[in-house]
Amino acid sequence: MAAAAGAAATAAAAAAAAPRSPGAPTAAARARRLPPLLVLLAAAAAGPGAGGAARLYRAGEDAVWVLDSGSVRGATANSSAAWLVQFYSSWCGHCIGYAPTWRALARDVRDWAAAIRVAALDCAEEENHEVCRAYDIHFYPSFRYFKAFTKDFTTGENFKGPDRELQTVRRTMIDFLQNHTDTDRPPACPPLGPIPPSDVLSLLDNRDGRYVAILFENNSSYVGREVILDLLPYENIVVKRVLDADEAFLEKLGVSSLPSCYLIYPNGTRGLMNIGKPLRSFFSSYLKSLPDVRKKLISLPEKPNKEENPEVVIWREFDRSKLYTADLESGLHYLLRVELATHRSLAGAELQTLKDFVTVLAKISGIFLINRIKWVGCQGSRPEFRGYTCSLWKLFHTLTVQAGTHPEALDGTGFEDDPQAVLQTIRRYIHTFFGCKECSEHFEEMAKESMDSVKTSDQAILWLWKKHNLVNNRLAGHLSEDPKFPKVPWPSPDLCPACHEEIKGLHSWNEGQVLLFLKQHYGSDNLVDTYAADQEDAHEGGAPPEGGEQEQGLVSPEKPQGEQRAKSLRPPSVLPPRPDLSQGLQLGLDGGHQSVSRAEGHREVEVAVPFLGMGFSSLDMSLCVVLYVASSLFLMLMYFFFRVRSKRWKVRYHRLSV
Repeated sequence: MAAAAGAAATAAAAAAAAPRSPGAPTAAARARRLPPLLVLLAAAAAGPGAGGAARLYRAGEDAVWVLDSGSVRGATANSSAAWLVQFYSSWCGHCIGYAPTWRALARDVRDWAAAIRVAALDCAEEENHEVCRAYDIHFYPSFRYFKAFTKDFTTGENFKGPDRELQTVRRTMIDFLQNHTDTDRPPACPPLGPIPPSDVLSLLDNRDGRYVAILFENNSSYVGREVILDLLPYENIVVKRVLDADEAFLEKLGVSSLPSCYLIYPNGTRGLMNIGKPLRSFFSSYLKSLPDVRKKLISLPEKPNKEENPEVVIWREFDRSKLYTADLESGLHYLLRVELATHRSLAGAELQTLKDFVTVLAKISGIFLINRIKWVGCQGSRPEFRGYTCSLWKLFHTLTVQAGTHPEALDGTGFEDDPQAVLQTIRRYIHTFFGCKECSEHFEEMAKESMDSVKTSDQAILWLWKKHNLVNNRLAGHLSEDPKFPKVPWPSPDLCPACHEEIKGLHSWNEGQVLLFLKQHYGSDNLVDTYAADQEDAHEGGAPPEGGEQEQGLVSPEKPQGEQRAKSLRPPSVLPPRPDLSQGLQLGLDGGHQSVSRAEGHREVEVAVPFLGMGFSSLDMSLCVVLYVASSLFLMLMYFFFRVRSKRWKVRYHRLSV
């Protein structure tokens, strides 16, 4: 994040001339806001990373090599094998859905490990944030190939397959191996290229005590190369492949169809291999089962197997009818300090998108930028479920509702009088920065289809609600769906009975009632501070805040939601007045965006104290101390210098008078 924030500062001048996206305010209206925005970016850069995340792959349980910040460089640098590494995020729905395919791929090519290995690294883990930035990972999942014997640091080669199906990835792995030169090819990997038909005659007289399997296939076939790699860890057998052999020659060997395997036995006998189907699995299984064909004792590096201490999951009771500040703050923390930090530099349209998004957040969200993650209403039954994506939807709904109910908050920003302004800002942020690329593409498709039809702020609120339900419908039953929180049309009848109707026996939405519900649900009066960072800071080490609930260890999420109530600590009120960005935008870091109920002097001091160190790293603080000491010494030296000089003048004056 520090790199991105620093780049944002250096690119400020260029941003003024950046092309304006549809729906964006003019550059002149935003130029005066740059310094405060950079203050926020600097604060975001200094904060620690997100909390621990759930891993989709387990070392010792899956065939996938599980890497982390401490092992990825050592594994891929100067390795005797090539690597295919998936950089993923455990909150990414597409990554969750793809995990079974990646596990199956790793199992399928397990015997290829001496030549190429399938690995995964979770960029959602706090310890891996920096290394994912170093490898320039912006979107999830990202697939990178690393060649064998690579001595200098490299971010790898991007996967270039037409899709990510298992067979496609497996074949691109073969292509990648063949792109190695003879000098840097993994030593355990046999030649994968075809031999000329003329060499077959010399193989027919094989007498070296090994089996020789000759696979005849056409140019487009990968079967021969797959079988060669499948037999890589086995001894007493050699596999070769031949392309486009002469028909007369094939007929002489009894080969009538492709692919076919001609087998030469150690004793010199030979013949066409008779198997049920001409498939890779049939060829490989038959050859592995031959007498005296057995696995070699290949020494592979030990898989990274960091001991995983199971986290003690604390279930926080919550009320589904409430909106929790902790969810919004945690989502903002991850958005700015983790997701945005994957971009090393920002300029032009990217920088403008960020400035616009932060402006909208600062003006109408009323939330704090905290330094840790704590899900409440966005908790999942497992750590990889819900969480960040849930908080983003809540944040986006809050922005559209607050923009509609408090349009004056956007005065002077260039966004006023534009009902699409917030939606278009969200759209550009998702398209530019959201880590799940497939998710952002789906959102962009929905936006292109109908976002331009939004003419009022109420329509903007309903547009986002409709698209959210479309996404829920598409992901219902997906592997990323939390079984304890199924994706159903929202709001459910128990939350808003008036929202649901039946017309001629078919379910129908009463959009007028839905609009009223959304304005109430995402309004400031419904925002609950229980579990929020500032509430816990005030009660750290003591009892829970008044009106809050004590956290229950390992409480089942199956508990009826009707019993899960939390009293709001925020009194019913409109959003407090927003200070102008020119007065210093810090999005709650200085206590300026707190609820009016927290305006007491001692509370302001408590909020201000942690801000003194926020935005500064330990190196910054050390430099401050060094400069302070150096300036003190300089002042002391100057003092003694002038004191001595003064005495000398006095002596000279005294002598002259005599």
